[in-house]
Amino acid sequence: MTQTLADMRRDYTRDGLSEDQAPLEPLALFRSWFADAVKTEQPPVEPNAMTLATVDAEGRPHCRVLLLKGLDEQGFTFFSNYQSAKGEQLQANPFAALTFFWPTLERQVRIEGRVEKVTPAESDAYFQVRPLGSRLGAWASPQSRVIHDRGELEGLLAQTERRFADQAPECPPHWGGYRLLPERIEFWQGRASRLHDRLDYRLNGEAWLRQRLAP
Repeated sequence: MTQTLADMRRDYTRDGLSEDQAPLEPLALFRSWFADAVKTEQPPVEPNAMTLATVDAEGRPHCRVLLLKGLDEQGFTFFSNYQSAKGEQLQANPFAALTFFWPTLERQVRIEGRVEKVTPAESDAYFQVRPLGSRLGAWASPQSRVIHDRGELEGLLAQTERRFADQAPECPPHWGGYRLLPERIEFWQGRASRLHDRLDYRLNGEAWLRQRLAP
């Protein structure tokens, strides 16, 4: 290595985040930042990519990257196999955290809250707009389970293709959406000399309390 890990650093100088730029509730600011990310971030960055952190029944944390697929006044929606590892973790402990990072904008958003399943109608509506290959894959893949090799997965897909050769695949009963109901949202804007801006929103009853945190 020509550069040690200790020497790898980047100074953030693009923007700042002051209280007079931020509304009193966080979803409006998230929508504004997300719109900026859609306009600014370039492939391979996906603006709706986020890290989902869950905790299992033994208290061990788990993280993975997936895609945000819905946002409304209730919260942040994503989809998965309910029988997957993350599904089992959310069943055991229905709280989670999300992190969005938009490197070009030098921005990060952290979200924490309770997670609940969306309605079957919401899951079905999203499932039907997925590409056919993704719908077949939701039926074919025993997500998070041990398989012998790639050939086993391809065999399961071939069986699924034959099953649905004459009909459109419906939404599987083991697949659907989750909605994270935010209780805390923190907006981080990189600043020079690691003196970053951090505005933290915490739900207090039905109102949001906004505070500035030290970097």
